[in-house]
Formats: sequence, C-alpha cells, structure tokens
Amino acid sequence: MFGISPLGWVHTLGSLPAIPLAIYMFARYGRIVPRSVPGALYLVSMLIGATTVFLVARETVSYGIGAATILLLLAGYSIGHFPQFGRAGAYFETIFLTLTAFLLMVPSVSETLRRVPDGHPLVTDPKSPLLLGALASLFVTLVVGLTAQIIYLREQGWRMAGVLPSRKAGD
Repeated sequence: MFGISPLGWVHTLGSLPAIPLAIYMFARYGRIVPRSVPGALYLVSMLIGATTVFLVARETVSYGIGAATILLLLAGYSIGHFPQFGRAGAYFETIFLTLTAFLLMVPSVSETLRRVPDGHPLVTDPKSPLLLGALASLFVTLVVGLTAQIIYLREQGWRMAGVLPSRKAGD
C-alpha cells in the first residue's frame, strides 16, 4: 500500500504522533515544551522518525533532514540544562524545537502529496506547483510562527523583569 516497505511503515507510524503532539503544544503553550509529557512523547516520536529515515530514505536530502532533526532535537532538549545561557536559552530552545516541527512537516507533506491517493498521487513531479506551493506555505508558517514565538518570549521576559504589567485573565 502506497509503495511503503514494512520498515517504511515503522518510520511513518513511529514519527506520525509527533504531528498532533506538536500541534497540541503550539496551540496550548505557543511552543514545544520539552519538560512536559507531550514534550517527552514528541521527542521519542521524532527520534524514531529521524533515526529510521537513514534506513528508508531514497533521496540524499532526506539524510540531511534526518541529521539536522537529530541535532536540533538534542540541542533543543538539552539547552535548558545549561543555566549559563540565561534567558537566551528559552529563545534557542524554542527556535530549535520549532525547526524540528518544520523539518517533520516538509517530508510529511511532500511524501503525502507524492503517494496519495494510492496509484494516482496528486503530485508526480517534484517541481509541481501544488507541491512547491505547499512547501512555500510551510515556510511562511515557520517564519510567522517563529516571529510570534520570539515576540511572546520577549514580552514574557519583560514581564518577569517587572518592566511590563502582568496580563490579567481575559486580556
């Protein structure tokens, strides 16, 4: 089905939970929160996907995406353990982990469009306007999302420092 090998299904189904987990954390917290239950599940799911990609990838770029994802996950999940980064650590953590979600979605969207519906995929050419438009939409979402996250973190930092008044419920 969909031309996916058994190992490919392990890769796909292992990494699939990371998508709703990321959506949940972005909606609830505005970012991926590594020190939470959804954050721990996200890490496991992402590591399954990022490590198994080396066994199932057909394109060279997939190896780069897998390696970058692993490095960003390790950096994002460990930076909070280094207090010398101070407030900058929260920015790095947010940027690194948001980039992992982006790196998850790029091949997810690409592979879905190139495999579904089974036997008659929506996209057969990597230069298809539909595929390029979908990937451009992901990139715009990344830029807008990271900008909003950084503004929010900056505002929270000023609040913690007592420069801005605390928000009241309903504001």
